[in-house]
Amino acid sequence: MKNSKFSEVKSIKILSRQNQGKTVNEICREHGISQPTFYKWKSKYGGLDIQQLSKMKELEKKLSQYKKIVAELTLENVVMKDVIAKKL
Repeated sequence: MKNSKFSEVKSIKILSRQNQGKTVNEICREHGISQPTFYKWKSKYGGLDIQQLSKMKELEKKLSQYKKIVAELTLENVVMKDVIAKKL
């Protein structure tokens, strides 16, 4: 997958330019992006500010850690059940 030359923070800043009264065409021309890219960003980051984005990233990181813990515990549980079943 191709990495974007725009970070998520920069994308949010570009989206906020629309609230300043600029048209989508002007914004896209100014930053060298296509209109579909602009609207894709808008659907993904619309209504977010930079602080909310950092909070969302932090929560996603915690969620991935919790998912890892649950997967490890589930595996351990399955192994223990298997060992108990073999002993009986």
